[in-house]
Amino acid sequence: MRFTLWLLLLVALSAAPASAFDPEKAVVQIFTASQEPDWVQPWQFGSVQRSSGSGFIIKGRRIMTNAHVVSWARQVLVKRFDDPRIYVARVKFVGHDCDLALLEVDDSLFFKDIEPLEFGELPKVRSTVVTYGYPAGGEQISFTRGVVSRIELQTYAHAGNRSLLGVQTDAAINPGNSGGPVIQDGKVIGVAFQGIPGLENAGFFIPPPVIEHFIEDISDGVYHGFPLTGIRTRPLQNPAYRRKLKLPDNGLGARVDSLIADMPAREKLRVDDVLLKIGDHEVGSDGNIVYAGNRLQLAAAIQEAQHGAEVPFTVWRDGREQEVLVPAVVDENDQHRGRQYDLPPRYFFFGGLVFTTASYDLLRTVGASSPARQALMYEIFYRRNEKPETLRPEPVAVSTVLQAESTANLRILPGSLIDKINGVKIDRLEDVVKAFAKVTDGQHVIEFQKEGQFECLDHKAASASNQQIMKLYGIPSDRRL
Repeated sequence: MRFTLWLLLLVALSAAPASAFDPEKAVVQIFTASQEPDWVQPWQFGSVQRSSGSGFIIKGRRIMTNAHVVSWARQVLVKRFDDPRIYVARVKFVGHDCDLALLEVDDSLFFKDIEPLEFGELPKVRSTVVTYGYPAGGEQISFTRGVVSRIELQTYAHAGNRSLLGVQTDAAINPGNSGGPVIQDGKVIGVAFQGIPGLENAGFFIPPPVIEHFIEDISDGVYHGFPLTGIRTRPLQNPAYRRKLKLPDNGLGARVDSLIADMPAREKLRVDDVLLKIGDHEVGSDGNIVYAGNRLQLAAAIQEAQHGAEVPFTVWRDGREQEVLVPAVVDENDQHRGRQYDLPPRYFFFGGLVFTTASYDLLRTVGASSPARQALMYEIFYRRNEKPETLRPEPVAVSTVLQAESTANLRILPGSLIDKINGVKIDRLEDVVKAFAKVTDGQHVIEFQKEGQFECLDHKAASASNQQIMKLYGIPSDRRL
């Protein structure tokens, strides 16, 4: 009798219908045809590249994926789980600093019978997660299980110059997995986005706090980005220094080491202020905070704020605690120091010389052994910190010198930074246009930021050959400003 009941129970369990909710049904494959600009010859684009990635459907009939999956897209196509049909999608919002994007599909059939995925909370270290996606080399969806091994601020490779909250797992995240969901207990707790070359059994995903910040940011129809306050801090663990500042020996407080020019913190804080608390997070003497049980750099507390919000700081100043509200704003100059997307590069052409913005993208084209590379790196990454008073709104460099009669005797290295042209200081590309228009006869004098270096360009020869050189090299316009 007992055996019969046990057998009947097994039959009943095996016959019971599976859960109607299958996360994989909401995971989609994305096919992108993209075309990146030529940063050396900025009037043209490179060849069309085809790639694939993953994404997943969320509420509002939207598809979430990585920004790098759809960057420079000419066309985006999507395919549902177990559906042979291809649908056309378009990018609705993209955040290049946080490597997230939302796509839309006009055909309502695409969303039929699919339950959107919901977001969960930041996972715990040592907890198990499953990544879903379409890694390159196969048409079928892939599932990989792993363990959360670390939570910290990670450099997001897509922009190259921002560090945001990231989660490391030993679940395989391969090319093609990008943009796919990482799921725990039936909810999305991350978006797979990058690995580290040479580091085995390690992948990274974007966690819920970053995802939620992105979604809240776009609620007004515009994406602003993750804000900064312009503060640099140092640990404050030296007991003698703490006594000098009359600071209690309680393991709290990081010293303000410097304040970035043109950022709001410069008006609210002082060098040698000690940061005790940011929002709800106490600041340790090592410059870190405790965030959901994880010890992170204090920047994580500031990144919780949206652009334009005021962040409450508790600081130690003049031997006592004080409360200060510091605006958090998106720094466009910081954005420009990262890799650029979506907007073609600005340039101006004259007499065989191509002038463009000194950017991270241009830097990547300059050879490692080129003497111009060091100066370009300093301009992009370090000048703002060391000599902020000399910072230019838009540093200008020569991206290339086209072979022509007017440039036959010029010795200008690609990536060379411009200081002045015809005595006019070059702060942006528009200054280059004005400077060349200033001289209508004789020689144009081009001075470089490297002290003592200059070249001369004959006005008559350059003007006479301008249209001919443009036609020869297929330059449709002498400028994109």
